[in-house]
Amino acid sequence: MITTEPLTGERADLLAMLAKHRHFLRFTVRDLTDEQAGLRTTVSELCLGGLIKHVTAAERNWTGFIVDGPSAMGDFADMTEEDFARRADEFRMLPGETLAGVLDDYAEVARRTDELIAALPDLDASHPLPKAPWFEADTEWSARRVLMHIIAETAQHAGHADIIRESLDGAKSMG
Repeated sequence: MITTEPLTGERADLLAMLAKHRHFLRFTVRDLTDEQAGLRTTVSELCLGGLIKHVTAAERNWTGFIVDGPSAMGDFADMTEEDFARRADEFRMLPGETLAGVLDDYAEVARRTDELIAALPDLDASHPLPKAPWFEADTEWSARRVLMHIIAETAQHAGHADIIRESLDGAKSMG
């Protein structure tokens, strides 16, 4: 059952912070064409549309972790060449993808994340992290910590997007 009561307290604060960084990330692609959203403007592989795709996939995976634990993310050691190629494609606009479609997918994931966080019985509920070289072994993360990670990831990539956009056409998200 979804409540219509306004969210308050910690959850409201965390979701407001996430909404702020989502806004900045989306704002970087204002008035761009699909072609511009796919352009690399630095030496990295990153493009604006790819960054939004990556943040969307990361948020989807981490909210899956909140609900289903490490099985939602899989084991790094079990990843195939195809899995790694699919992950690399998260950072690029692929043929047939549109900026509008990427933004719509991001909005849907954001909506589901917000609903999940609002409905969770306990932000302290935790799961062991999946096996990967970048995670400390035998560590658990709470839903709260996962949400803070999503916020940090979104903020970091909003900054990357700002640099890419400024390199593309001089437009800035802030300042």
